[in-house]
Amino acid sequence: MPDALLSPLPLPDWRTELATPEALPGAAGLLLPHDGEPVADVRERPDRWARLTLASEALRRGVPTLAWGTGAALAGRVLGAHVRHGGPAGDWTEAPRGAVVHAWEGELPLHWTHGSLTAWAGPTLPPERKAAFLAVLEEAPPRLPANPLEAVGGEAALRPLLADFYARARADEVLGPTFAAHVTDWDAHLERVTAFWVTMLGGGPAWRGNLNHVHAGLGIRGAHLERWLALFGEAARAHLPPEAADLLLARAGAMGERLGNRPRSGRVG
Repeated sequence: MPDALLSPLPLPDWRTELATPEALPGAAGLLLPHDGEPVADVRERPDRWARLTLASEALRRGVPTLAWGTGAALAGRVLGAHVRHGGPAGDWTEAPRGAVVHAWEGELPLHWTHGSLTAWAGPTLPPERKAAFLAVLEEAPPRLPANPLEAVGGEAALRPLLADFYARARADEVLGPTFAAHVTDWDAHLERVTAFWVTMLGGGPAWRGNLNHVHAGLGIRGAHLERWLALFGEAARAHLPPEAADLLLARAGAMGERLGNRPRSGRVG
């Protein structure tokens, strides 16, 4: 099990790393442990909304997930199940639509599965459930990236790469003067460009705009594009594995072709 097993809470009997949305793409699995906190009413609890969002993203990606107690109730809520009160863990959920219930305790679905999720409604996870989950992780084939953004390592991989590229570009005799003339707030510029690449690589609508319009009127010529691609390639190969760099550079090359054929006003990229 080479990848990390994630948990939002420290668990003494497990070897885990802190669960964050950014860590999910490379995770071996996710644990959602019992914490005794509310599940049904989380209106004034941004921490609970964050936990719900984490669970939702993990299940959307198909990350193997083991949830128990209130963690199982959170996962059930994500899947649209009705939240009820008074179970052994406090809040619990009815079995979500499409779930397979393996054990009942009265009307409580004690052990159920749904896709990549294994849920145990009790506050204490039985040792056999832990062992079964770890066995599944050991036997599971590597998960394929959900999109090109995951394939290059996510936003966390893009940020240092882009910072390096723009450091090179600002010092470059061909590109430096153009950037100096059109970019005054570099922090804001890096945020815009990061959002652009997140969107272009399938990570969602973080950026909205028209690439040609943004770069029009900047006096960009073929020499600028060639130098841009060369420096971007150097930064990509310095920060990414070869296959990830190739993927990113193919996208950059396609973007360069679009800019090379653009109509002539805007902001430098």
